[in-house]
Amino acid sequence: MSVRTAFAGMRRVADVVFRAGCPDCRARFELGASALRLVIGASSKTTFYSFTCPECASSVRKPAGERIIELLTGGGVRTLRLH
Repeated sequence: MSVRTAFAGMRRVADVVFRAGCPDCRARFELGASALRLVIGASSKTTFYSFTCPECASSVRKPAGERIIELLTGGGVRTLRLH
């Protein structure tokens, strides 16, 4: 079976977007999964997600609890697991 046959009739899947905010400039915006990074460490202090603010170019790092981890990984955000 070819790829074309296997995926025949499937519709394009919409890209996942996440709402975020910058603590520096207070801008609110939406980011695609490729704009976010998730780091999962051994503790809550080493588990976070990060992105660059599209308005002011600040590097933003925010803590990630279980629900955030679930949403980001399910949305295709690249994940780094620390050992």
